[in-house]
Amino acid sequence: MEPKCIKEQLMLQTGELCIDSPNKVTIVGVGQVGMACAFSIVQQGLASEVALVDVIADKIRGEMMDLQHGMAFMKKVKIIADTDYKVTSGSRICIVTAGARQKEGESRLNLVQRNVEIFKGIIPKLVRYSPDTILLIVSNPVDLLTYVAWKISGLPAHRVIGSGTNLDSARFRFLMGEKLGIAPSSCHGWIIGEHGDSSVPVWSGVNVAGTYLQKLNPKVGTPDDPEGWEKIHRDVVDSAYEIIRLKGYTSWAIGLSVATLVTALLRNQHNVFAVSTLVKGMYGTEDEVFISLPCSLGSLGIVHVLHQHLTEDEKAKLLNSIKILAALQKDLKLPNIAETVISSSWR
Repeated sequence: MEPKCIKEQLMLQTGELCIDSPNKVTIVGVGQVGMACAFSIVQQGLASEVALVDVIADKIRGEMMDLQHGMAFMKKVKIIADTDYKVTSGSRICIVTAGARQKEGESRLNLVQRNVEIFKGIIPKLVRYSPDTILLIVSNPVDLLTYVAWKISGLPAHRVIGSGTNLDSARFRFLMGEKLGIAPSSCHGWIIGEHGDSSVPVWSGVNVAGTYLQKLNPKVGTPDDPEGWEKIHRDVVDSAYEIIRLKGYTSWAIGLSVATLVTALLRNQHNVFAVSTLVKGMYGTEDEVFISLPCSLGSLGIVHVLHQHLTEDEKAKLLNSIKILAALQKDLKLPNIAETVISSSWR
């Protein structure tokens, strides 16, 4: 009789091993943003399994090993990585951070069209291996690419979500807290609309402990406000550009933002976040545009879109944001769903 190996001597197996991961999350793209998302999710112990996918085999293997070697300091999470999308099978959430960067002098439309081609090689594979997944799009320009992902995937709109202005709203609250000398978590304010230059600060709803700043200063957020609160929104819009100028990319804050959305989705929390969703039929628009509004998130995706009581000026700015995105979308060249299903038979 052969001697037992160390594992057999150490423990007696009394049941079947479970190989399914009930809270599996996939991240496509292991650049700075993708890995900040991965680290935040792993460090917080949100998922039972994290799958990393990219086209560079050595890069994803190195990132996988680096995270795995930290498991002794965190909650146990299975981490796998591959260039083959089979590794994503059974994911409850698929986070897409991959995409082309804007070239100097390149129009947004050309950038989006290049990303359409990239998404044609990503989205059908994710849906093929995880047909019940929720797609969480982080790649920029996020609103347009969330629309693209929805069109390519064939999934219902409530299961295709853009990270949107969740980070913009967090930046807004941080800067508000800095100005008031209190914690960002105690400041309440929303940025809606495009994740970009046409975003809309909802000054009519900004409050601390139920006290609305517009009640204290009716000019708050306007150009003639003597206290200069309007600058906070300008700083929100400019902050990403400034961070990129200083360090080359943004990463940590978007990683934490995405982890917060993942928490709400996996745990069916119904928390409300400013995320990019289909707004056709809302605020009088008939355009099929994805743009950020306050949404409650549950285990099946977006559960509710909240109706904010916007001022006429805020509503006009929101409709303008929608108009800008609709104008860009109409010139996009998108494949039909049948084409992407056929082409998804690749490995």
